[in-house]
Formats: sequence, structure tokens, C-alpha cells
Amino acid sequence: MFKKFLFPLTTALGNMRASMTQTFLTILGIVIGVAAVTVVMSAGASAQKLVLNQIRGIGSNIVAILPGASDENGPPAQAFGVINTAFTNDDLVALRADGAVPHMRAACGYVSGNAPVQYKGRSERDTFQGVSPAMVRVEKARVQQGRFFTDEENMRRARVAVLGVNRAHSLFGAVSPIGKKIAIKGRRFTVIGVMAPRGAVAFTNPDDLIYVPLLTAQQQLLGIHFLNFARLKVDSEAHIADVKRAVTAILRARHDIRVGEEDDFSVRDTASALTIITKITNVLAAFLVLVAAIALLVGGIGVMNVMLIVLAQRLREIGLRKALGATRRDILLQFLVEAVVVAIVGGTVGIVVGIVATWGIAQLAQHLGYAWPLIITWRAIGIAAAVSVAIGVVFGIYPAMKAACVSPIEALRYE
Repeated sequence: MFKKFLFPLTTALGNMRASMTQTFLTILGIVIGVAAVTVVMSAGASAQKLVLNQIRGIGSNIVAILPGASDENGPPAQAFGVINTAFTNDDLVALRADGAVPHMRAACGYVSGNAPVQYKGRSERDTFQGVSPAMVRVEKARVQQGRFFTDEENMRRARVAVLGVNRAHSLFGAVSPIGKKIAIKGRRFTVIGVMAPRGAVAFTNPDDLIYVPLLTAQQQLLGIHFLNFARLKVDSEAHIADVKRAVTAILRARHDIRVGEEDDFSVRDTASALTIITKITNVLAAFLVLVAAIALLVGGIGVMNVMLIVLAQRLREIGLRKALGATRRDILLQFLVEAVVVAIVGGTVGIVVGIVATWGIAQLAQHLGYAWPLIITWRAIGIAAAVSVAIGVVFGIYPAMKAACVSPIEALRYE
């Protein structure tokens, strides 16, 4: 059986060596397509793991409240850019009242904005985040220098700021920023602390942020009364369902939502967020793989076109072989093996290119501060290899059948 394929295989390799330029152009489309599929699947798995790990890092005992209604199994309204002003700081105060939400240990409200920040002639446009003083407990964050602001400073709208470690370095270099004055949106703030490094989370990096008291940010920097979202820390995962029910009841009563009416807020926990994000990233990865597969289709069409050109160039060879006793099956096998070999070579090169590109993406992401895991999935490599062989078979059948049907007399007379 092996000998039966040995001659077509050696012939195919010889023809590839004899026409290197033609071979390169033939496999280029396959290389690009296979590399794209490998990168999309591997880098997609890395990105998914990064986001899920970061959500788990916040804590498995966190309940989030977001403004706007949403399906329990779908993304919140904010994911579609919908701005809802129904969830306010007064709602957060009501939730924090003693005994209002059993098993809740801390609560933090969040707002954010982007504004010019100046210090001694240096000016940059930075993202600031208004947060409750409880943020350090809710997110398990740590202050590296100085201190975090207090409830009293939040209530009197104090102009104090705590810098992420990267922002402290960009504004002050090696000099300690504690006690220094910075201007945010033209208003002077006193730096009282620097956060310990935390690393990038999803699409933001807390180390780049400037933290200010929640009420200061709302009233003096943004001119709003609502919250972007809030996080509640629960004493145990076992009590998350109880906390969600209590939060929902309080907010429905405060917002005058009647029985049967839809909530104007969403209450989520870490576990449900992980499930939703996994579904979203899986769908996105499947779509990107489908887009990348278009390049494979183009590569397959290229293989077929080149094989048809090769057929026209080798008509005399086909006629001679048939005259010497070669059967239609022999000719069919010869051309089919050549198409498969070209596809396998292109697929192998494409897998190598894809792995190198995936490694490069991981290095770039890690350089930018993301804890990006390098994941080369065997599933991606297996699919790429299988698709390469399938391309050779599918797009090689027509030229092979056409070659097998060539009449030996017409082939020998071909000029």
C-alpha cells in the first residue's frame, strides 16, 4: 500500500522543487489562512482566560449592580453603550444602611471620566475614577504609599486623590507624590496616596487611574448624580442569592417599580458574569474563526487553479504515462496526492507562523502590563492540520479527475 503512494509522493515533491516560485504562490493563501485560524483560536483562548482570571481575582463573593434592565443570560445595557441615570448615590446609601442588606460587608459606588491632569508644566489626559472609600475592601486593593481617603473626606467633597502606581510614575517620576498638588480639570487636588501595583484588568489598568472621592467626582468633576455601577462584598458565596434578592427588593421599592414591571437595573454576581462573558467570547471567537476561514477558502481555490495550469503544462506527460500502461486511477492519484502535499506543506508552514504570531501577541500584551497567558491550543493546531488536508482533497479532486479523463492520443498530439 505504501509503495502505491510512494511514486506519486516523490513525483509531487520533485515538481515542487522544480518550480519553487509557483509552489510558493500556491501555498501562500493556505499559509495565511491556517496561520489566521491558529492565531484567532489560540489568542482568543488566551484573551478569554485573561478576562475570566481577572474577574475571579476581584473575588467570587462580589455582587454588582448596573443601571438599566437586561436579560439574566445576556450582557447588561451598558455593554451596548446605553446610559441609564436611574441608579443613584442615594440608592447606594440606602443599601448601606444598617441591616438593609444582610450578609453585605462593604459597598462601593463607581463613576469615571477623562480630563486633563497637570503638575508643574506636565500635562496629560488621564482617566479618573470616583469611588467610595470602601473600594480597597471590596476589591482587595492595597495602598503602597500614604493612605486612602475616608468617609468623612467623601462626605465633605474633599479634593484629595490617590494615584495608580503607573500614573504616579508618569507625573512625578522617582519623587514621592504624597502631599503634592495636581490639577484635574482645572481643580487642585492633594495627592494623599499611591496604590500598590495590580496589573491590567480586562480592558482597563487600575495602575493608570487616578482615584478621587465618589461625591467629589460626581459634583465637582462630572456634574452628575447617578452611578456607573456599584459592587457589594458579601461575607460568603453561600449568601450571594440572599443579597441579590434583598438588593432587588430595595431598589424596586425605591424606584416605584410595580409587580410585573421590568427592573431598571441589573444585579449580577461573579459566577453569572463568568458564564455570560464565556458565552460572549465563545461566540466572538467562532465568528473570527469563520472570518479567518475565508482566507483558507481563497487558498483552496488557488490550489485548484494552479493544478489546472499544471495539468495543461503536463498533457504530454499524462499521454506518455497512459501509453505506457498507467490507468485513469494512477493519474487521478498522482494529481490528488500533489494537491494534498501542497496543502499539507502550506498548512505546516501556516501552523508555525500562527504559533510564532501568537507568541508575539502574548509578549506584546505582557509588555503592556496584561497578565496574558500564552495558550497554544492543540485543538487549533488539529483543526488547522485537518483543514489543510481537506483543502488538498476537496480542491484537488476536480483537476485530478480532469487529468484522469485526458485521452492519451490527444495528449501525445498536444503541442
